[in-house]
Amino acid sequence: MKIVPDTSVVIDGRITSLIKTGEYKGATIIIPEAVVAELEAQANQGREIGFSGLTELQELFRMSEEGVIELQFAGERPSLDQVKLSSGGEIDALIRNVAIDHEARFITSDLVQAEVAKAKGLDVTYLRPQIGNFSPLSIDQYLDEETIAITLKERALPVAKIGKLRETRLVTLRDTPMSEYELKAMAQELLERAKRDPDGFIELEKRGITVVQIGSLRISIARRPFSDGMEITVVRPLVDLSLDDYDMAPEIKQRILGNRRGVLIAGPPGAGKTTLAQSLATFLADNNFVVKTMEAPRDLQVPDHITQYTALEGSMTNTAEALLLVRPDYVVFDEIRKSEDFTVYADMRLAGMGMVGVVHAMEVHDCLRRFCDRVDYSILPQIINTVIYVVQGAITKIYDLELAIKAPEGMPGDTHIRPVIVVRDHARREPEIEIFRYEGETLVMPLGRKRNAGEPAAAHEEPPLVAAPAAEPEENVSWKVAEKEVQREIGRYTTGPVEVRIISDNKAVVYIEDKDVPAAIGKGGKNVSAIVNKLGIGIDIRPRSELEAQKPVEEEMQLAGGIKIRLDRKQLTIVSPENKGKIVDVFAGKEYLFTATVNEEGDILLAKNSTIAQEMIKRYNEGETIRLRPV
Repeated sequence: MKIVPDTSVVIDGRITSLIKTGEYKGATIIIPEAVVAELEAQANQGREIGFSGLTELQELFRMSEEGVIELQFAGERPSLDQVKLSSGGEIDALIRNVAIDHEARFITSDLVQAEVAKAKGLDVTYLRPQIGNFSPLSIDQYLDEETIAITLKERALPVAKIGKLRETRLVTLRDTPMSEYELKAMAQELLERAKRDPDGFIELEKRGITVVQIGSLRISIARRPFSDGMEITVVRPLVDLSLDDYDMAPEIKQRILGNRRGVLIAGPPGAGKTTLAQSLATFLADNNFVVKTMEAPRDLQVPDHITQYTALEGSMTNTAEALLLVRPDYVVFDEIRKSEDFTVYADMRLAGMGMVGVVHAMEVHDCLRRFCDRVDYSILPQIINTVIYVVQGAITKIYDLELAIKAPEGMPGDTHIRPVIVVRDHARREPEIEIFRYEGETLVMPLGRKRNAGEPAAAHEEPPLVAAPAAEPEENVSWKVAEKEVQREIGRYTTGPVEVRIISDNKAVVYIEDKDVPAAIGKGGKNVSAIVNKLGIGIDIRPRSELEAQKPVEEEMQLAGGIKIRLDRKQLTIVSPENKGKIVDVFAGKEYLFTATVNEEGDILLAKNSTIAQEMIKRYNEGETIRLRPV
């Protein structure tokens, strides 16, 4: 009997399995050169399936030496053009031609390949995915009911994380290190099972890393050059909780069954966020909602009637477009990490879809800050109604987001009112975070908890970031600390000296070399915005020449409507206190000149030698009226 296997059968290892059972004992196995080329290319790319297929060919060669089978290699090696057209079936055609030329039985586990071969008149055996009766995996010896994860690495002792979510320990599984040979054998076995098991699939495959899912096990197989040695990591969910197992379940149910359908689950890694997300998904599905998930990789353990989607063609944007056509009631978005993910979550929520998102964050204000970097802060309450903070498997707090028009807490007394996003603790109804715009920057400001007179501070309570200033600034220790922090952060972007002057608890003026100003501000204010969000203090960056000059005003011109223009050697300043904080259009007579933002001091600052400033001076000298009009 002559047999020609294609690449899919060689990779999943069923040819050697069938030979060992005696079905193909004594057969002539003809391996097309196109199969060898395809496996070689995959191995050169660091893909685990390539190494698995080459190991299978080595096993077939060993069987031929023992006389169990006869092994031959035949056919043409594919050209570069054929490799480029492999997705169109060029390589598959070369493999089928070998079976036609040798009048051999063609074996494949690729359904499309089988159907084409039948249409060509070949004797085809299609190996369907195996159902049940699987032998135990080699890694099963390291797993028991308390094992959360295992790590097996060459030249290192195998270890496991054992215990429960709130109490885990790391234990060594044996006294001898793992060998590369053992790990290669395990990797091949895992890949074969993933391809043959209906509950298994290859989730991710790139150079040096392969991630497979087999049932509830998520398995990562890493090898050089991605890692410094071969490593297999197995992670599995330890607990399967229902929503009723959580302390604050009634409050959450009321929200997600009502109209507050923008939910964010936040917490540090390993806190139990994904477990809560799958509990929410199951609860919603049980309450007659159509629920889908977006995951990369797919590791939520949910019932079969909840469809799990991954990144479509490598992009969650494509997945979102498909889901908007499917129109589910709720989408559970696990592991929001990339900028694209935050934008996708916001777009789907604004489209009216119920969303449950999972974000890694050590504190709640961290995840909100990450959203503010991608979307306008004023629409946050429309995107996120509820934030659930999880630590060690327990829900510690629930937060509400609401929009208010007010002066931010803890800011200087003359700060005018503005849109402020208030983040409140649901249980106490006290504001804990405020999000607002200040001097062109979006600030996410944690607030100190207000205590009644005589109430002691809780042992775990962090001090407020906005402290009352001391009587004398030079005696204020917190200002000294803030000064050092600002100096260090700004110094990362400058080559010259950095002089910091703290003028209030929430404002610092920084003088740096003129040439360093663009780098410190960054494109679109990116650098200074990141520092402001990190330190929680407004920063006004000014050139050192302004500090060193300290020159008197050379000329002051009084305009109509209480507007003044001040001129010094380098700067033109339009003074309009009544428009501070506003965006205004500047006109000369009836002609529009430019648009600018009036700062908190009521000034518009222009370089004296700029085209706009020179045009303004010219128009003023010609007798035209300079006026401002709020946008």
